[in-house]
Amino acid sequence: MTTALHPLVEQAMALMDLKRIDEARALLARRLAEDPTDIVAWLRLARCHEEVRDYQEVLNATNEVLALNPEEYGAYLRRTYAFRRLGRPDESLAAAHEMLRLEPESWQSHVGLSEALGAWQPRWPEALEAAATGVRLGPDQIAAHYALWKAALMNGRVDLQRQAVAESLRIDPHDAWALDQRAKYAEVDAARPPLTGAGAKLPAAAEAFADALAAAPQAPQADRQRKHLDVAVFRMLRGTRWLALLCVVIAALAARVFPTGSDPTALPGPLATRLYGLALMGAVWGFGAWRRYRGLRAGVRMSLWSLVRRVGWARLVVGQSVWCTLIAVVVVLVPWSERTAPQVLFWVALVPTLLTMWFERAAMRS
Repeated sequence: MTTALHPLVEQAMALMDLKRIDEARALLARRLAEDPTDIVAWLRLARCHEEVRDYQEVLNATNEVLALNPEEYGAYLRRTYAFRRLGRPDESLAAAHEMLRLEPESWQSHVGLSEALGAWQPRWPEALEAAATGVRLGPDQIAAHYALWKAALMNGRVDLQRQAVAESLRIDPHDAWALDQRAKYAEVDAARPPLTGAGAKLPAAAEAFADALAAAPQAPQADRQRKHLDVAVFRMLRGTRWLALLCVVIAALAARVFPTGSDPTALPGPLATRLYGLALMGAVWGFGAWRRYRGLRAGVRMSLWSLVRRVGWARLVVGQSVWCTLIAVVVVLVPWSERTAPQVLFWVALVPTLLTMWFERAAMRS
């Protein structure tokens, strides 16, 4: 029986790392044609079949392994998952128990047991316990944390799901699955009330989706991630209109657009008051938008400008923000001697923008 690692098997393993599965299978087939007793080649071939979801071929390859060595741990590992995917839960559980018998202290044995137990809903708590044991034995294995996440999902344990994602990113900050899950959680957090809290979390959601896209731009979930990134960026853009409307209100107060106080007809407003109002408007935009924008990662900033170029409604939002801010600047800087003109400008800025925002919210609810 062959125990040494053959050069063809080494080459096949390197190709598997590069996700060139068909080429790896071809090399392993050549090796097995030369020596059908090479257990490592059979196990690697089973792994290749698993990568392309050909689970029946996984069983065929591991049958050859067990014919050569009935105590081969790797064969039972592959068979646990293959039986599970083929809808044969009893055989999957039996293979998992064989793994535990052979290597009871292996994290993979407990992770495999968790996978097998997931076939029965009444046994989902046992699956969670097995996955937790796998994490304890393999704390630096992303596969163990993924198993815990999966079992926690079945048991409705959101806290453990998030913990598993966080630990996976600790091990590999570029793991595509963990980045995708973190982006989903960030989106959920951003959508929670109160509105101010949601707005504050929008940049985190956008950055999380941008990170997930950068990690795996060609992944099947990439289109969904791009869509959610666009939504998060658009919601950030919508927030700029509130800043612009706040500037309009500040300008109206500083320029005395509406009569108030003991001397309602005193116009124009004091220059110092109007300049102070202008400074407040600059602070609103500086802290509310520019500072936040400058703190965003390059990927999110690129997505923001891409959205403005592609989507007409995003351009409308930006246009309304600019329009309201310009009106606010005009109202606060011009030394008005009558109130009619600045009042018209105030309502021209306020009413269309609020109507657009109302229509936008109604459309999103429907």
